[in-house]
Amino acid sequence: MRTKKSWNEKLADAKGLPRVVPIPPRMAARWGEGTLAIPAPCEVDELMRQVPKGKLTTTNELRAALARRHGATLGCPLTTGIFAWIAAHAAEESAAAGRKRITPYWRTLKAGGELNPKYPGGLAAHQTRLEAEGHTIITKGKRRLVANFGQRLHTF
Repeated sequence: MRTKKSWNEKLADAKGLPRVVPIPPRMAARWGEGTLAIPAPCEVDELMRQVPKGKLTTTNELRAALARRHGATLGCPLTTGIFAWIAAHAAEESAAAGRKRITPYWRTLKAGGELNPKYPGGLAAHQTRLEAEGHTIITKGKRRLVANFGQRLHTF
């Protein structure tokens, strides 16, 4: 029987990535022609670690940085989001094991400054972490956003 991989094992498993491929036809309708950078999980984690306290970034900023790094037209939206999610869970797994320095995943938001409900602990935990760093959270309908997040945006 196979044992389930830990979040940190998933983060370390590059699976032959990174890779740059032509943008698939199904994606080209939305994103246009060119090349697609498919990052390794550790690359996404590395970028997330660079966001200093008091600053924020978005998955779109991560994608743009990955595209530049690999000389591609576009950073893959699907894998970047999945690997950010894995990095968040790996960070919490490390914290539970007693590590003090973990990836500050809570500083990485969805597009438009929206909190990520898929991060460990859901929206409530994400909000708590951000408020502890001095950010103000506002609610718009069912969405929670960081007020004036653009003023604190960290670019790579």
